[in-house]
Amino acid sequence: MINKKDLIKTIKESAQSKIKFAVVDIDGILRGKTIHKDKFLEVVDGDIGFCDVIFGWDANDKCYDNVKVTGWHTAYPDARARIDLSTYRNIPWDNERPFFLADFSSEQGKDLPACPRSLLKRIRQRATEKGFEAVFSQEFEWFNFIGTSNELAEKNYSDLKPISPGMFGYSMLRPTQYQTYFNDLFDLLEKFQVSLEGLHTETGPGVYEAAIRYDEILQAADKAALFKNSVKEIAYRHGIIASFMAKWNENLPGCSGHIHQSLWDIGQKRNLFFSGDKQSPMSKLMESYLAGQLYCLPHILPMYAPTINSYKRLREGAWAPVTASWGLDNRTTAVRVINGQEKSARLEMRVPGSDSNPYLAMAAALASGLYGIENELELTIPKTTGNEYAQKDHERLPLNLLDATRKMKDSEIPNTLFGEDFVNHFAATREWEWREFAKAVTDWETKRYFEII
Repeated sequence: MINKKDLIKTIKESAQSKIKFAVVDIDGILRGKTIHKDKFLEVVDGDIGFCDVIFGWDANDKCYDNVKVTGWHTAYPDARARIDLSTYRNIPWDNERPFFLADFSSEQGKDLPACPRSLLKRIRQRATEKGFEAVFSQEFEWFNFIGTSNELAEKNYSDLKPISPGMFGYSMLRPTQYQTYFNDLFDLLEKFQVSLEGLHTETGPGVYEAAIRYDEILQAADKAALFKNSVKEIAYRHGIIASFMAKWNENLPGCSGHIHQSLWDIGQKRNLFFSGDKQSPMSKLMESYLAGQLYCLPHILPMYAPTINSYKRLREGAWAPVTASWGLDNRTTAVRVINGQEKSARLEMRVPGSDSNPYLAMAAALASGLYGIENELELTIPKTTGNEYAQKDHERLPLNLLDATRKMKDSEIPNTLFGEDFVNHFAATREWEWREFAKAVTDWETKRYFEII
């Protein structure tokens, strides 16, 4: 636990004159500032202004025309961000620059409903009030390409060269081709307090997979968000572009962002998912939690799959789930039950891709699990043994972002889980995303229709 007095003393005495802090927008993108340390010391006991346009525009800074939280109608004022001192760390690839995360939680009154980190804090509090400590982690797959951002734009995001060729998962050879980059990822992230459990190649040209070390849910989400941004910054230093698109090429596997989760009693003394019975590998609490996740999943899918591209990954036979389903150590289902020792008994939510916002995806997982516990839901969906893709009687998840968002808007479940103000804002941003896509003329259309029709 960081001692506030000692931290302020450290900052005051530091030779560093600049401090970085960042908030996370609705798409999971870090939006930040560099401020003088004197400014930091002025606001450390209160809040700091941050233009609320970050919740009024999309991933490409184009302003929404359909949200109420902010817009031209409010003149985009400053919202009041609170720097979370517990997130203090130094950036090892930026001269040990001090870094903090902030959010738009309020000690008095209402949080800013569009703030993903504030949402997760509220849901975590609900778990705490029930005596639960949620222990989470996220793992990511991503592709690595040779080049710079300018070169990527000049090529119009085409004709990209991965850092290694071919399909070679778990390769001992491929990481040695960019060994300094590979080692920097592990070592610099460790120094940045984003510890990895493992790092290896996945199947596909230039694709890596990393599992982040587990932690209590808010810190786990912080680490996941910082991981994605940090990988990109470290990659830049090596002349590499890292992409967390869910599906960048139709002929290659997509990139997952699986979420591992368990509930412990406060203080992490006992894993409440562990049954201790080999004949019944899940505790009753775990079964209700899982039942809640499966029940809510079709109604909150955009929380896990927030982009147009997310749904290109959710296809049969593509190492991603397509139904509300579960199985024991089954990688074809939406939720994989992992049992064995008490320390490792957990659920793996396999729906999220690497394009997911960690705060929203983890909030969705925990809130829906708590819903199952609160309503004492029974696990009525039968366990899948073998290939879930061959099953015909399980509910198919929505096929695209528009259908998923409409289902979310028409259901009362999301309002129950997250609050109406958040749902209204989030759903509007996803409708905007679909509208932007719907008017775009794609390469597929040009190739298919230009000459023939």
